[in-house]
Amino acid sequence: MAGRGGVIRHPYEHHQHWDHVVPPECHPHPDIFRLSANLHWVEAHEPLHADIDAKKVCGVGPGMSFANAVREGGVGVMGLVPCAVGGTAIKEWARGEELYETMVKRAKESVKEGGEIKCLLWYQGESDTSTEHDADAYQGNMEKLIENVREDLALPSLPIVQVAIASGDEKYLEKVREAQLRINIPNVVCVDAKGLQLKQDNLHLTTESQVKLGQMLAEVYLKHFAS
Repeated sequence: MAGRGGVIRHPYEHHQHWDHVVPPECHPHPDIFRLSANLHWVEAHEPLHADIDAKKVCGVGPGMSFANAVREGGVGVMGLVPCAVGGTAIKEWARGEELYETMVKRAKESVKEGGEIKCLLWYQGESDTSTEHDADAYQGNMEKLIENVREDLALPSLPIVQVAIASGDEKYLEKVREAQLRINIPNVVCVDAKGLQLKQDNLHLTTESQVKLGQMLAEVYLKHFAS
């Protein structure tokens, strides 16, 4: 979710950098804002998570193409609240853990001056595909996260669009995907990323795939949740 589209590592160098290629579907727009790491509203632009997932190199993710597609679908001014940190397991998003508490804090802060939280986009799970224990625990952990975040934001029917992952450790990838696709909770919809093109690392989506995923998320949001 933090976005690694266009993040490249040169064969003779150890560090990565972003190629700064922003597809038209991800261009900024005056009606699309993001909540910065220091809790200020600024015009949204790629990379959305640069100051959130700050220990890694961020590139294009699905957020901006989602926002532009939703805007074109007739939704007005919107604010994105990026919270993703790449390479994290779902247990790190349990209530009481720093990542979860930061996400809830940022979400609450985003509506302090008005506005309404309309949807949570969740794209995570690759880090839970390495061991059978983590894969087996995934569904219960995700269902608990949904219950907790709805309770802590006092939004019992908060719409959630989650992504069934496209990559990870082959050992338990299908087990985690099955758990994601099996979740059957009101106002929770799953988008399947399987088949989207991966980068050479065989883990992260290409820029084009990130754009496509954002559009898939927008399509589901507009169909199921846009009033």
